[in-house]
Amino acid sequence: MFVIFKQKIVTYMPRPENNRIVHVPPLFTEFKPLGISNKSLENLIVSLDEFEAIRLVDFIGLCHQEAADEMEISRSTFSRLIERARRKLADFIVQGKAITIGGGSIHFKNNIIKCERCGNMFIVKIDKDVSECPKCHSTHLTNMASKFGHGMCCIDIKK
Repeated sequence: MFVIFKQKIVTYMPRPENNRIVHVPPLFTEFKPLGISNKSLENLIVSLDEFEAIRLVDFIGLCHQEAADEMEISRSTFSRLIERARRKLADFIVQGKAITIGGGSIHFKNNIIKCERCGNMFIVKIDKDVSECPKCHSTHLTNMASKFGHGMCCIDIKK
């Protein structure tokens, strides 16, 4: 935004966005209508914090204040976030666009670890180092948070 004061242009920068808390990474990150190639679809980006807002309110059933508290943001910020996410989901359903989940200023509290051998998935605290599957003891594990560039950066947040 620009404001002119006595022939002087003053530029206002928006406040930097604080990191929002996301409790677990999404299992699936790409969605599209069946029978249409990706090349011909417009892609909508749903940020990880928008994903978390939908998960907390529309999937788990929390009220807006409870969800805002979980994400450590204000109720008004949460309301803007959930409205943006719902608009994108409506656009996806009504207009038949593709959706990719990713990005945003977030920190994970927990992680999902997937065993590539037996398919077992389990949730651990983000700072817990897991070296083998508790079910089959395989060491071929996928750290779901790392797909979003997260892991060690999230350890320092308050638990």
